[in-house]
Amino acid sequence: MALKRPKGPAGTVVVLEHDSKILRDNPLGDPHVRKLAVWLPPQYDAHPGRRRFPVLYDFVGFTGSGLGHIGWKPFGDNVPERAARLIHEKKMGPAIIVLPDCFTALGGNQYVNSTAIGNYADYLTREIISFVDREFRTLASREHRGCFGKSSGGYGAILHGMKYARYWGAIADHSGDAYFDFVYWHDWPNTLNELAKHRVPKRKAGRYDARRESGRKGLAAGRDDGRIRRFLQHVWKEEKLATAESLCIMNLCMAATYDPDPRAPLGFRVPFNLETGELLVQRWRRWRAHDPVNLVARYRANLKSLRGIYIDCGWRDQYHIHYGSRILSKRLAAAGIRHTYEEFDDNHSDIDYRMDVSLPFLYRALKP
Repeated sequence: MALKRPKGPAGTVVVLEHDSKILRDNPLGDPHVRKLAVWLPPQYDAHPGRRRFPVLYDFVGFTGSGLGHIGWKPFGDNVPERAARLIHEKKMGPAIIVLPDCFTALGGNQYVNSTAIGNYADYLTREIISFVDREFRTLASREHRGCFGKSSGGYGAILHGMKYARYWGAIADHSGDAYFDFVYWHDWPNTLNELAKHRVPKRKAGRYDARRESGRKGLAAGRDDGRIRRFLQHVWKEEKLATAESLCIMNLCMAATYDPDPRAPLGFRVPFNLETGELLVQRWRRWRAHDPVNLVARYRANLKSLRGIYIDCGWRDQYHIHYGSRILSKRLAAAGIRHTYEEFDDNHSDIDYRMDVSLPFLYRALKP
């Protein structure tokens, strides 16, 4: 879309403030009072006090917030503009869209519960859903409620379809993290190099006792020897993160999500020895237990209960997520779970235009 020419009524964006009991005293000290953006379709005010609407929850990607999806975009549509256009073009019917803020000091989360980050699955399912249903004229049942997202948000959507199907009737997963052996593993050497800048004592040229260094301060058990803490203290002072720093904090956020341990420094462990880069098999096993490709059989009944599952991914995804998406689709099919899987000629970045497919899909699955 080269020219921004709105078509039809724009609807209304409402920003509310929600005081969360679940996020109060979260481990990272993140705010428990959050802004919550809600988009109401043009038809909402056209039928005051009577008509109720399906609800779609937008799970944004890593380093994002729902508020970012209501901001102005120079060429493309933000989420409210896109939904309004799709309704005007009669590609979908009217729905309420909820855009929660789940940002954290680690750059985001995966929309699950973690003792190292906070209980964001509970925040969404036990607080935000009921809050929205009280404040707006929703069709307040799982049959008319769905969630969608990209990247970490796509992971959150498929995980919620698996583990929290009692709340959701349909989900859409755009390029969601899957097949962790490909998605995360390849960048851990760069993460270790970035963390090494914060090693104490600083490295000096000369002889290096690899056996002694790799075994100190719990490194063989995936514990921080202080370098992770110092790295985080460094980036928390910055307003602009280098690419390597952004990818490093992402991997640390994933570690805090998939392998939290209240007894460990910072409340989580990492899956590689910080000195030698050796895989810590027990720790990586904890990560793989959260991988969607490994959860299909366990949550087969929940997935089969959904009214719609949509998954897509670009076949040039720079994080190799298309391989995980293919495996996920293959295992869903083998389990007899109906779903739609599509691929397209693009990478992981700037693919919001794929909502032109997923939002109408979700509306059709959830419409009254």
